[in-house]
Amino acid sequence: MNKIDERLFQIKTENIIWIICLILIGLSIYANSFEAKYFTENDYQAKEKYRSLLIFIFTIAFIIYLYYFYDSLTSYQEALLEHNYQTTKLAFYNLLASILIAVAGAILLYIALIDDDLNTEISFT
Repeated sequence: MNKIDERLFQIKTENIIWIICLILIGLSIYANSFEAKYFTENDYQAKEKYRSLLIFIFTIAFIIYLYYFYDSLTSYQEALLEHNYQTTKLAFYNLLASILIAVAGAILLYIALIDDDLNTEISFT
C-alpha cells in the first residue's frame, strides 16, 4: 500500500470511529435516564442498567483510544525513519497525547467497573 492509500484507509477508519463515538454519545444520554431514575425512584434495576451501559461505553471508548495509541506509535516509528526533526517531534507529541488519553480511558473504565454506588460522576468526552 502506498502512502496515499494508507492515508485514505486511515481517514475511512477515522470516519467509522466518529460514527461509533456518536452512537456512544447517544448511549450516554440513554444511560443518564437510568441514572436519573435510580436517584429519583431508588430503582435498583435502573442502576444496574446504567452501570452496564457505562461499562460498555467506556470499554468501547478504551478500545478506540488503544487504536489511536497504536496509530500514533506507528506514525512515530515512521517519522524516526524520515530523519526530519519537526515531523519526529510532532509525532512524538501525538504519541505522548495518545498514551495519556489511553491511560485516562483505562482509569475511567476502572471507575465504571468498581463504582457500585454511583458515587463518582464520569463522562465520555
